[in-house]
Amino acid sequence: MTIETEEQLERLRRIGGIVAAVCRLMGSRLEPGMTTRELDEIGRAALEREGSRPAPSLMYGFPGATCISVNHAVAHGVPDDTRLAPGDMVNIDVSAERDGVFADTGASFVVPPSRADQERLCRSTRKALNRAVQAVRPGRRLNIIGHTIERTASADGYTVIRNLGSHGVGDSLHDEVPGFIPGYYDRDDWRMMTHGLVFTIEPFLSTGATQADEQGDGWTLATAPGIMTAQYEHTLVVGRRGAIVVTV
Repeated sequence: MTIETEEQLERLRRIGGIVAAVCRLMGSRLEPGMTTRELDEIGRAALEREGSRPAPSLMYGFPGATCISVNHAVAHGVPDDTRLAPGDMVNIDVSAERDGVFADTGASFVVPPSRADQERLCRSTRKALNRAVQAVRPGRRLNIIGHTIERTASADGYTVIRNLGSHGVGDSLHDEVPGFIPGYYDRDDWRMMTHGLVFTIEPFLSTGATQADEQGDGWTLATAPGIMTAQYEHTLVVGRRGAIVVTV
C-alpha cells in the first residue's frame, strides 16, 4: 500500500491503533494456567468490538484470531489447549482489517516471573526494532532495515531468524509491494523506500537459531527446543522526514 491521501492515512491509523491496543490487552491478561485458546478469545472479542476482522483467518483460513507462539515456537502458533506456565515466553501477533485496510503488530511477553536472560533478549529485540524504525527515510534502500537489525543482534550476541522478516501491508496482510524484507543485510537488494509506502518492521532475534521450521500442524514455525526467540513488530508509513508508526 502507498498512502496518497489523509483519509487513507487516517484509516491506517485507526486499524493500527486497534491491533496495538488488542496486543497490549492480551499481554496484560497472561497468567499461569490459561490456555492459548482462551487468550485468543480475548483478542477475538476485542477485535470484534472495534468492528475489525482478524486477518489470519480472513486471508488464509488460519484456525484462530491471533497467532500465539510459546517458547521455542517462533511464529504462527495456533491457539489450542496448551496451558501457559510461569516463565513461558509467549509471542502474540495481532493483525486485522477494518474499512478495507490492514495493520499488523506483535510483541513477546513472559508469563511471570521472568528471567534475566529473557528480559535481555526482549530488550535487545525492541532495540533492534526501534533502531530500524529510526533508519526509515524516503530514498533509502530497504536493506538498511535488515542491516540495522542484524548489526544490533550481532553486537548483543544474538542471531537473526532469516526466513522470517518484515513485509508490505495495508491493502492486504502481505502486500506484494514491497514484499518480504529480510531481517539481515542483503547487499543485492536495491529496492528503495518511497514516500507513503506502508510496511512492517519485525525483527526476530534468537539465542542461536537462524531458521524456524514448519511443524506438524502446518502453521507453527519453531526452532529446536531450548532456543529462545523474541519478536516485536510495528506497521509504519514512510513519511517525508521518517517513519510514521501507526501501531501505537
